[in-house]
Amino acid sequence: MEKFTTLTGVAAPLPLINVDTDMIIPKQFLKTIKRTGLGKNLFDEMRYDRDGNEIADFVLNQPAYRNAQILIAGDNFGCGSSREHAPWALLDFGIRCIIAPSFADIFYNNCFKNGILPIVLPQEEVDILMEDAKKGANARITVDLESQTITTSDGQEIHFDIDPFKKHCLLNGLDDIGLTLEHVDKIDAYEARLRAERPWA
Repeated sequence: MEKFTTLTGVAAPLPLINVDTDMIIPKQFLKTIKRTGLGKNLFDEMRYDRDGNEIADFVLNQPAYRNAQILIAGDNFGCGSSREHAPWALLDFGIRCIIAPSFADIFYNNCFKNGILPIVLPQEEVDILMEDAKKGANARITVDLESQTITTSDGQEIHFDIDPFKKHCLLNGLDDIGLTLEHVDKIDAYEARLRAERPWA
């Protein structure tokens, strides 16, 4: 998993509440178990019409936001089913950070396991970032995980809280497998001892 330390990039404003995982990646794209290739269908029903043409008004289809790495969203982002394809699709598109007043619990935890930083902020601070994001590609926001700060394009600094363990995992690029491999010496020693004590097992 790629480490998350500091990110400076374009933030896309998505001022919608209750964006569920079926809106993020519709059910017809869940046949794959690969984590790549889903970005083109991110927000599929909002990005494309029935003929597959881009809907110009949707934020990620606008030239200023095509390379957005940060998403400023509304309350209860990622609600609905527990599909892990939702963070996969966001990451494959290029989104590394989502800022919202609240997230659905399972989606929130899935983000951390896939290298995405979800940040919970009070509505007033989300509103500040939403307005900043509406300025387009010239308004670049910086997210610093180590200092737990967000800096707006005009230099305003906003602090955010994060669980220390989840912070450690993101800073070091550790998913569940990576965390297990941190203890590989102890695992090998245990298995060697077990083989010696129980050669029949």
